[in-house]
Amino acid sequence: MSLSENLFYFLSFVAILSALMVVFSKNPIHSVLYLIIVFFALTGQYILLNAQFLAVVNIIVYAGAIMVLFLFVIMFLNLKRETEPPAKPKVLQFAAVISGGLLLLVIIASLKTLEPYKIQSNVKGDIGLVENLGKVLYNDFLLPFELASILFLAAMVGAVMLGKREGGERNF
Repeated sequence: MSLSENLFYFLSFVAILSALMVVFSKNPIHSVLYLIIVFFALTGQYILLNAQFLAVVNIIVYAGAIMVLFLFVIMFLNLKRETEPPAKPKVLQFAAVISGGLLLLVIIASLKTLEPYKIQSNVKGDIGLVENLGKVLYNDFLLPFELASILFLAAMVGAVMLGKREGGERNF
């Protein structure tokens, strides 16, 4: 195994472990911090794949902007212990454990049939550069790109409409 393969597997392990900690962590601040680790591990994988543009965009957009937004939302939440709902009934907890175990069993069974992915050594070195990404995006994937932009525009308009204050309403 080469150094890049070892680094790829290490970053994958860190990303999966951090993603699990995002889900299982009880403190929302810790969850956000684990999510930042996931983004940095994915950025490392982009760099290993020679996709420097995606790595920079991932750091700027996800680890920078969206994580700051998550932290602001968490700071505005009321995280006092008195306001937490009571614990779930034991039957519901038991059903959740059984469901999680069955899901894990299905995932393991499906992964057993997979063959390991072989990294191609004849990949061009400039495949992840901006010029090639733009060519592929505007030639081969033009329609999905335009549909995604319309979807983002609709989401922004919806967010503005939801955030708009009504007359006489106080949010804080």
